[in-house]
Amino acid sequence: MNAPAPVHPWRLVFAAAAILGITMGARLSLGLFIAPLHEATAIGIAGISFALAINQLVWGAAQPLWGALADRYGTRAVIAAGALLTCAGMALTPYVRSETMLVLALGVLAAAGAAASSFSILIGSIADRLPSAHRALASGIVNAGSSAGQFLFAPVLQLLIGGVGWVATLLLVAASALATIPLAAPLERHAPAPHAEALGLGPQLRVAFGDPNYLLLHLGFFTCGFHIAFLVTHLPGQVQMCGLGAQVSANSLALIGLFNIMGSIAAGAACQRWRMKFVLAAMYASRTVLILAFLAAPKTTLTFYVFAGALGATWLATVPPTAGLVGKLFGTRHLATLFGLTLFSHQIGGFFGAWLGGVALLRFGDYSSMWYADAALAAAAAILNLPIREARLEPRPAAG
Repeated sequence: MNAPAPVHPWRLVFAAAAILGITMGARLSLGLFIAPLHEATAIGIAGISFALAINQLVWGAAQPLWGALADRYGTRAVIAAGALLTCAGMALTPYVRSETMLVLALGVLAAAGAAASSFSILIGSIADRLPSAHRALASGIVNAGSSAGQFLFAPVLQLLIGGVGWVATLLLVAASALATIPLAAPLERHAPAPHAEALGLGPQLRVAFGDPNYLLLHLGFFTCGFHIAFLVTHLPGQVQMCGLGAQVSANSLALIGLFNIMGSIAAGAACQRWRMKFVLAAMYASRTVLILAFLAAPKTTLTFYVFAGALGATWLATVPPTAGLVGKLFGTRHLATLFGLTLFSHQIGGFFGAWLGGVALLRFGDYSSMWYADAALAAAAAILNLPIREARLEPRPAAG
């Protein structure tokens, strides 16, 4: 039997970007369903926030597990299994009537399924099939897929919620997860990729967690997760508190996605010119400035749109340099697992960002305390990346 023809590496990149677009477009638009869920069920805002916080945590915890399964059984099988779980969790959500059931459907099933088509799995599946000089840019393009999904999903879902209702819309989101199954076909390996690294997974994990540089990446990514989960979950609530319509929320989330397409690709390109730790530090520091400027500005539609666009430039653009640093420190053999563990730290931060946003609203009546905590953590993340010991980039020979 003849072996299948090899797949062009950049076809893999764009297939991974499309899968991530569907998965993350749905996940990052879940905040649009908070108000309809609250109105249609007896579940309060804090309970829904807790379910979404569990979603953040499970999404991160499942990634290293899916990564290990992908190494053993193949990326395509993992993505297919995850798509079925995501579809089931999303489809069950409109029919839950208790916080426990919401946590199981949206917080566990849907999140665990989405983790199978996440950054660590997709970037890990293509990293060792690309030249090392192109990995950062490829990661940026894959990451831009998530932002393109957010840009497309948020306004469309808001229109559908207003047109056919939130239940039918959520069922359509559930069905969209199944589209990732055929898209995963090019990602399947037909033979194990060769690796120069001799370490098995257990020894590699001991080396990684004994390296302070890896731990600093975890701490910085924790604060990034707090920031993103708070915003994606509670920005619609902040917009509503300012007396603005639901479409402003959807448009703001879409703008974040649109500008992050450019930001992700720019981040990947920047990592080919400057050290990745400096790229990360600059992005986190810019968030601190943006949040403080937002707090000082009048809360108009234009303010939300400018804030969303500026913030979008760094939104998930932290992924390419973080994944790049993990690969640079430890190689690509166990990248899906090692970066998956880093994303778990990101999602622990995400758990607290989503959950504490709801707690703060109930206790203080607004989100002010969360905004200031968010700015402080972004500043901390910028500082934490500076001590990472990253080799200098070799100067490129002049063209010609």
